[in-house]
Amino acid sequence: METQLKSQRLQSLDALRGFDMFFLMGGDAILVALAVLFPTPFFQTMAEQTHHVAWHGIAFEDMIFPVFLFIAGISYPFSLAKQREKGMDTAAIYKKIIRRGLTLVLLGCIYNGLLDMDFENQRYASVLGRIGMGWMFAALLFINTKAKTRIGIVTLIFVGYWLLLASCPAPDGNGDPFSMEGSLVGYIDRLFLPGRLYKGIHDPEGLLGIIPAIGTASLGMLTGEWVKLKKEGLSEMRKVYGMSACGAGLILIGILWNFVFPINKNLWTSSFACLVGGIAMVLFAIFYYVIDVKGCRKWTLFFRVIGMNSITIYLAQHFLDFGFTNQLIFGGLASLFPEAARPLVLAFGYTALTWGFLYFLYKQRIFLKV
Repeated sequence: METQLKSQRLQSLDALRGFDMFFLMGGDAILVALAVLFPTPFFQTMAEQTHHVAWHGIAFEDMIFPVFLFIAGISYPFSLAKQREKGMDTAAIYKKIIRRGLTLVLLGCIYNGLLDMDFENQRYASVLGRIGMGWMFAALLFINTKAKTRIGIVTLIFVGYWLLLASCPAPDGNGDPFSMEGSLVGYIDRLFLPGRLYKGIHDPEGLLGIIPAIGTASLGMLTGEWVKLKKEGLSEMRKVYGMSACGAGLILIGILWNFVFPINKNLWTSSFACLVGGIAMVLFAIFYYVIDVKGCRKWTLFFRVIGMNSITIYLAQHFLDFGFTNQLIFGGLASLFPEAARPLVLAFGYTALTWGFLYFLYKQRIFLKV
């Protein structure tokens, strides 16, 4: 018999967010260190997944950012319901959405060095900015349209983005609309994005890519709306089956679309958005089933501690030198091990240090909310 959901807050959502962020706070280093200690094809393949692909294609590392955006989308139907229960009017909800989006853009600029006051060489595009803009426009769509309409809009976004890039290569490019030199994405950034572009002629978090990112966030919101739905005959297991089937369908679409519109994170191509959106949906279905439906929650603390302060650890690793502290605390211990094992000791030490920092905040009930 299915376990009744005990609270409005989905522990599976916090756990999945934490699982996603874990690889940015030591998980990647652990995989690389395992490949050093055990140079077998399996571990070497796993280590290769911790690096972004150069252009076309996909690695695990390429999915971390869009999965986070997808998860941010899942949580919004629940957040909006709470806001309305508290009596927030439409104007206040609009203000909150826009403030959150712009705050993330500002935090992204600060992350990229805004406080150095070197505006000419400042990089204005950022991971947090892409999350902020993608989520903000998706949230505005969410509160103004019904689910069926949004499905149509997401379809139009993905198909339209494909046709736009395919038919409008950069005038100053090499003629290949899906290359770094020839894509409209980079051309728009060179024309309109001030400051420095991450790759000189292209920025992976630039302006045009916001459009398909809206689709990614909207897929998350549709998923959250499905989970939140209360309807006669719609059991929690049917919700799990529905998410799994839709996720598998998106994965298949992404793989097939790749033949004409390459999977590419730098361009945030529609095939990439479908593939990663499908993987994220299936992952969430698994986490939701195990944690919120079956009630197996004890093992989730490690990931929930990360997930409930995900923006905090993303920023903290940039502004606090955890690497120095890790070497100070665990460097001596690592020196006692064979040379091939030292990176693994330090990787576990770094993870323990960052997680301990978040656990302290968790116990003090300190959470950075944007």
